[in-house]
Amino acid sequence: MPPLVDRTLTTTLRQVSASFPVILLTGPRQVGKTTLLESCAEPGRGYVTLDDLDQRDLAQRDPALFLQRHTSPVIIDEVQYAPQLFSGIKLAVDRARQPGMYWLTGSQKFHLMQGITESLAGRVAILDLLGLSQAELAGHAARSLPFVPTAEWLVSARGRAGPPPTLLELYHAIWRGAFPRIALDPDMPRDIFYRSYLQTYIERDVRSLARVGDTLAFQRCVRAAAARTGQLVNFADLARDVDVDQKTVKAWLSILETSGLVYLLPPWHSNVTKRLVKTPKLYFLDTGLCAWLTQWTSPQSLEAGAMSGPALETHVITEVLKGYWHNGRTGNLFFYRDRDMKEIDLLIEQDDTLYPVEIKKTATPSRHAAGNFGVLDKTGRRIGEGAVLCLKETDVPLSTTVSAIPVWYL
Repeated sequence: MPPLVDRTLTTTLRQVSASFPVILLTGPRQVGKTTLLESCAEPGRGYVTLDDLDQRDLAQRDPALFLQRHTSPVIIDEVQYAPQLFSGIKLAVDRARQPGMYWLTGSQKFHLMQGITESLAGRVAILDLLGLSQAELAGHAARSLPFVPTAEWLVSARGRAGPPPTLLELYHAIWRGAFPRIALDPDMPRDIFYRSYLQTYIERDVRSLARVGDTLAFQRCVRAAAARTGQLVNFADLARDVDVDQKTVKAWLSILETSGLVYLLPPWHSNVTKRLVKTPKLYFLDTGLCAWLTQWTSPQSLEAGAMSGPALETHVITEVLKGYWHNGRTGNLFFYRDRDMKEIDLLIEQDDTLYPVEIKKTATPSRHAAGNFGVLDKTGRRIGEGAVLCLKETDVPLSTTVSAIPVWYL
């Protein structure tokens, strides 16, 4: 078993458990949801998993009896298999009115969220967990802050930044991925892990919960989506590659999104700006799975190949997301692209201020890397500090308002 690693979400989880009777921890399989909850559990908290078919059958057939056997405080793992439990949990919570009664995990939101929002609205805190972040792997989980390119954030990042990785070390981490079993155990065979992961995902979740009939076509869709990480979503193009209709591709992409495998970064727009592209950008939420699906056989080939830039951009976007989600925050993240092809990789909106960010695979960024930031002047919003996330060894100012920031600061 790989060693335990402190997770940034630990602090938030304990805080919300002191206020909410129910916590729902969501995220894809194998990111450490159960491990996190068990590490935070106080003595006497029970545990049951609905991966156990006998327990699942009881929860579905007689949820009241299930909750009598597994009294609070308790962890209920993979609760998406028995949404019948939610009404009983609501009754128990309303009767006892105690915080921290039920800690739930779920790997699939597409059957989970409807029951949660209908039965447990106002009673549940929903937290999202992804794979291990750079900060968690470096032992700085408690000091990881959501990224926003301000002077305050830079001071914090400098304080915990270790020696910069080499280019090959960075791409080795991207190529391996962030699932704990693969990131913490160098002896874990990468190809076997991801092949088994995809098969388990399709058999346990997609086939049983999403009712996908043609699993081979679904696998082709997953691979086609991986090849498009960092790109605008084009449903017609995807449908043509997978040989299904656009309606099916849209449904399958929704499954990938709600099961935590991909993230759709929305375009920024305002009522006064009329010339913006309305299509989201697609990002895989684990770069290792993405690299395996697109058949890059080594970190060297990935770094030198056609997906080198998109892989780095995907890594950066997922690290930014982890910084927000693992601190219990949503993050108002967007990208900018108008019909004049002016594009900004990432916009962070906070307190009515836009912070523009470019992502560049270069160790020597020039001030021209932030050349498109000026298009934001016409939005009427306050424009905060900008950043070029890149491969420099230390942060340096590119102008009075823009800094070059190493990607390993995230």
